Amino acid sequence: MGQQITISVITITFNAEACLQRTLDSVLVQSYPHVEHLVVDGASKDNTVAIANAYKEKSPHQVIISSEPDRGLYDAMNKGLQRASGDYIIYMNAGDAFPKADTLESIAAEVLKHENLPAVVYGDTNWTDNEGNVTGKRNHSAPNELSWRSFKHGMLVCHQAFYARTDIAKRFPYDLQYRHSADIDWCIRVMKEAERQGLALVNMHTVIANYQREGQTTANHKASLKERFDIMCHYYGTFTTVIMHLWFVVRGIIRKFVNC
Repeated sequence: MGQQITISVITITFNAEACLQRTLDSVLVQSYPHVEHLVVDGASKDNTVAIANAYKEKSPHQVIISSEPDRGLYDAMNKGLQRASGDYIIYMNAGDAFPKADTLESIAAEVLKHENLPAVVYGDTNWTDNEGNVTGKRNHSAPNELSWRSFKHGMLVCHQAFYARTDIAKRFPYDLQYRHSADIDWCIRVMKEAERQGLALVNMHTVIANYQREGQTTANHKASLKERFDIMCHYYGTFTTVIMHLWFVVRGIIRKFVNC
């Protein structure tokens, strides 16, 4: 590979000693050499920082660890975003993992096929339980063609399977008015900018993230749904959003019936 890109992996942690190691291990074994790994900790009281420091000592990648109080998940994600120096960023938070050792290598290879670096590279996601065991594929499959309008059908691409060009991403910090669903708003804004610049959104057509389902958004499910509704109304209009949510309910009933 002639030209090279650097991928910044951002991991947000807070009292994450129970699940952080598998995330760090999945970055550690990545075959792609040009990796910057930022661990942004929210002043954990357990062994999270010690685990991260032990990982740094043996990692072949550039590892940057910080630990300080923050105003919540998305404030910490903004800190990671602003500190990232790679060409692309991906959030792989405590408990999440790359599915294969060559995941980042495959992302970089795909990016470099394009004369103009794509704004976003995306793919599919597996659900995992709290022990990291894959429990199935995410209900939403990444669409062949993606645009900012696609998310009126729901968040079709998981945040951990959404690689954004860093120069674009830095222009759009996470909106802290949203406590549980700022990632959806952020993805939409990044994709709108991609359309404005005429840049590609590229589907990897494979699973590129293992996502631990029992996270903050799951724990605050009702509040998250309310925020998602407000975000969709903002971008797609109230009428369209109401119609789509009615379809979500019907779709859920159909799935339950089929699985009986």
